[in-house]
Amino acid sequence: MPSLDTQLLIGALVVLVAVAAARFGARIGMPALLLFLLLGMLMGSNLLHVDFHNAAMAHDLGFAALVAILAEGGLTTKWSEIKPHIGLAGVLATVGVAVTIVLMGLFGYYVLHLPRSVAVLLGAITAPTDAAAVFSVLRGLPLPARVRAALEGESGFNDAPTVLLVAAGTNYALGVQPAGGVFGLAGMIVLELAGGLVLGLVVGLAGAWALKRIALPVSGLYPIATLAWAVIAYGLGVLLHLSGFAAVYVAAMVLGNANLPHRHAIRSFAEGVGWISQIGLFIMLGLLSIHESIDWHDVLIGVVAGLFLTLVARPLSVFASVAWFKVPWREQVFLSWAGLRGAVPIILATLPLAAQINDSVLLFDVVVVFVIVFTAIQAPTLPWAARKLRLVDPLAAQEVDIEVAPLEDRRADLLQVSVPVGSKLAGVSVSELRLPRNVVVSLIMRGEESFSPTPDTLLHTGDDLLIITPAADRDHVEARLADVGRSGRLANWKRGTR
Repeated sequence: MPSLDTQLLIGALVVLVAVAAARFGARIGMPALLLFLLLGMLMGSNLLHVDFHNAAMAHDLGFAALVAILAEGGLTTKWSEIKPHIGLAGVLATVGVAVTIVLMGLFGYYVLHLPRSVAVLLGAITAPTDAAAVFSVLRGLPLPARVRAALEGESGFNDAPTVLLVAAGTNYALGVQPAGGVFGLAGMIVLELAGGLVLGLVVGLAGAWALKRIALPVSGLYPIATLAWAVIAYGLGVLLHLSGFAAVYVAAMVLGNANLPHRHAIRSFAEGVGWISQIGLFIMLGLLSIHESIDWHDVLIGVVAGLFLTLVARPLSVFASVAWFKVPWREQVFLSWAGLRGAVPIILATLPLAAQINDSVLLFDVVVVFVIVFTAIQAPTLPWAARKLRLVDPLAAQEVDIEVAPLEDRRADLLQVSVPVGSKLAGVSVSELRLPRNVVVSLIMRGEESFSPTPDTLLHTGDDLLIITPAADRDHVEARLADVGRSGRLANWKRGTR
């Protein structure tokens, strides 16, 4: 066993290699998580001989990493964008999951000739889309709001029901029957999900109330406290026998949309934690998978199961979910193709593996194969598919980046506003922003130059603005800047004038 110092050195080198892999993946349109998985498999191969085959530990660490990934997803999800389409996302995460489980279970039993319990587990394990994969690939595409909100909401919410279903399926494979049969199981899942959602809302609101009113001594404590509130929601959910995954995602979403101090720092910290969780998670899963000795029979079953899921089960589950929402066929096709799988199915596959049920190794191998193969096929083609379906607006304005620092004793806030490439703030004068009377654009930083603007000063791409606003006007100022950034100087003329 290497010394602690040696392990730290090796760990740091692995992280740096993973960061480089993420950069490479971004250039070729490949989710970094897939490269992390391959890196783990490389480390566990005969080349480096890193030994890890503890399925129970992989399950526990995987759930911990998933908590951090869901918290990051919730903190960076904009409620204003997802709210109009929450119904569609919710149906995809429930009805869509149920349809996928039924279809994959029948396919596994009648076509792949898997045992009934294993076929049911195959359906439950492969049903959820992956939050990390969806967030990393889709947030760089200017997609219609409904498509983006549906995919992000689905990937955030569908982990909770599938975790409960896989646990129940594992118990069933071990001979443990659910109390009350199928209807009793369904009722328990509904109650746990509803309880988790309510718990997450309560914990998120309590955390937002506290963090807005307690002045912490340094700004770096706000991100730590915010993430801790989200993890508390998960822990309480587990203790109360509710859905901890639903609780952590909802709590993080409430906190991320609560106008907390140092919001940009909070999101940046959460993204960093999410990335290190993904790196550790996929390298660990890669190490575990390489020691399961996947053979050609497993590869064949994984490819066939992936083809059925991608070309049949996913499109039918999307159609069953969106039938009542009048979603255009182009968006339905993209929703079907963008159902990326990633960490979640592999993590869920460790549960029956740790329980050592019959054919659990085969199940794990099949899941690993189809995640690798079909993520490699789907992810790089998503931008192309979006363009071919005419869903991408190349002229869409980028969102304005606004950071907030509280001026504690003056009941005022200092906003740092960045003008990104493509924002329609560029070319607008300070006076045309039409901000409230007591709001001051105090400084513009442009390249190496900083100066106090006049009302006629035009904003340029890449500018950083410092704006001082009374706390009571902050929401209006942020909304006005976002409107102008999207629609230009004439955005909401009457509503934006005071």
